Amino acid sequence: MIPSSREHESKNLAFRSRDTVMRLKRLGSFHQSRLSFMRVLLRRLKGEKWQFDRPVFDLNEAGVGVATYRAVGPKRVYTLVAFAHDLPDEKRSDRVIADAWDATFALVDGEPTPDDLARLSKNVPLQEAGRVSGKEFVLSRANKSVRLFNHVLEALASGNQPSLEEIQKVGYLMRTTAVYGSGKFGAADRSFWAKRSEFEGSFQPELLAVWLIRCFAIDWVEHLAKMKGGSQAVTLDHSLRRSLGIGNSTGLGMAPFLINHPTLIHAWIQARETALARVCALPEAKPVEQQRFLELVDRARFNAENWYTDHPHQKGKVECLLKDFEKIDDFLKAGILAEPFPWQKLVNWSEEILGFEGREQLASLVLEPYGHLVDDLAAQMHADEALDFRIDGAMTIGQFKAIFERDYRWIKEFDFSDQSANARIWYTSEEKLEPRLGERYEEDLEAYEQPLSPGRDATRLSKALEDQDEQDTIASLLMRYPEHRHMVRRVQRLRDRPFGEIRDNTIDAKMMPIDLLRCKLSFFGATKFDPRSDRWVRITMYQGAPFPDELSHMDPDDCAYPVQYGR
Repeated sequence: MIPSSREHESKNLAFRSRDTVMRLKRLGSFHQSRLSFMRVLLRRLKGEKWQFDRPVFDLNEAGVGVATYRAVGPKRVYTLVAFAHDLPDEKRSDRVIADAWDATFALVDGEPTPDDLARLSKNVPLQEAGRVSGKEFVLSRANKSVRLFNHVLEALASGNQPSLEEIQKVGYLMRTTAVYGSGKFGAADRSFWAKRSEFEGSFQPELLAVWLIRCFAIDWVEHLAKMKGGSQAVTLDHSLRRSLGIGNSTGLGMAPFLINHPTLIHAWIQARETALARVCALPEAKPVEQQRFLELVDRARFNAENWYTDHPHQKGKVECLLKDFEKIDDFLKAGILAEPFPWQKLVNWSEEILGFEGREQLASLVLEPYGHLVDDLAAQMHADEALDFRIDGAMTIGQFKAIFERDYRWIKEFDFSDQSANARIWYTSEEKLEPRLGERYEEDLEAYEQPLSPGRDATRLSKALEDQDEQDTIASLLMRYPEHRHMVRRVQRLRDRPFGEIRDNTIDAKMMPIDLLRCKLSFFGATKFDPRSDRWVRITMYQGAPFPDELSHMDPDDCAYPVQYGR
């Protein structure tokens, strides 16, 4: 089946197979692209000529207080409210069980009144322990990257610029440890704002908040430097300022998202694969397109050279990526871009020669010269998941089996009677109601298992289907075997969505949850993935991106692969 939202297009494009794309090792190597949500947001803000200012900046000498950042669009206004705290070092933690942070935030619909600020000041610093209202769209918190934050502070206070080398090792002054939206803790439900044109797509309010949090991090360190250094203090050089993104620390709470939202995941990956197929269908690459691609390959290699991680798994992948860039250079020097259908040949070559990091880096890079050809696909990267939630009980078992056997042949690769294939168990923690991953044969968790193993559950369903009358209905099957309702629904809702199902075992002993995190975060636009274990990761967001005062005269897409600072 060839996926596309436009039938006439799908007949003329060659898509990568879902068997190729929807594997954990592949998904865990995705890179940001023109369709990543941060880049979609910045293109929209620039194109619509949004205006930004800072109405409130009331911080004392210790840097404690409140600041507001206002975003004014053609139709509406949004305001980030930031609370800065004096957090003792011993209380600083990125874990979900933390109860205090260096800074806390809320994104407000419109402009907050004095009463709003008073209400928020009592609740936002408490995060989960407080409550916000339907006027707030996002609730977030962040901690300093203490060593770099202090280095930058000391340098600016003494009248000097911080070390570029130190900045590149970390890439951010602060990292968020949660960015909550969509109705969490009293905030507005997604349905309230989903049809607003400025938020078309996925996670746009959250990423607007994160972009503005980045502004606050710079303002905060400059304020503290001035308080310490007085008249000799300086502000950050603009190129150094852009080299600082905003970090994020993300754990298992995000991992099940790709399994729980298959319709949405299909929309994301289909858009990306459609973009790649469009570019690969081009019969030639114009000289200006070739030049743009070669420039960005060089910049992407620079980005990889400054991708610091101590995790053995990711460190090995980065080392492989750097070797892949050498192979890419050699292949490009042979003149492939001047040949007919160069992009298809380049992608085909990568599948034979490069590792997963290199293949997916290249898949993102070939889109870069073709914004006019692929950027419109961003408008398709959303889904109304309620539309297809109802099970079609009238479908015959014969009809259902035809779909099932076509779409779930891959489950035969796994023997779920083997303990190693059935080793993990997903459950929800009682204390924080957060997803957790346990060991099935070491912990007594069976009663709490969540349905996050489609491969295993599809295997169980296939056994229930074996001796059924094909003229009978799905309704009658589920009357006898109600435990299969969730899997029947899944099969039906994905019958025309080939990129909605991860074709791998999500409870295998060797499964890496960070592959799930990496895939989702790449669609956000994250870079420099730095796993801290197999189940939580630190990332960098908006590194190199324009700040609000630069957006009018800079191309945010040109900043996605930062230039080599200082050269």
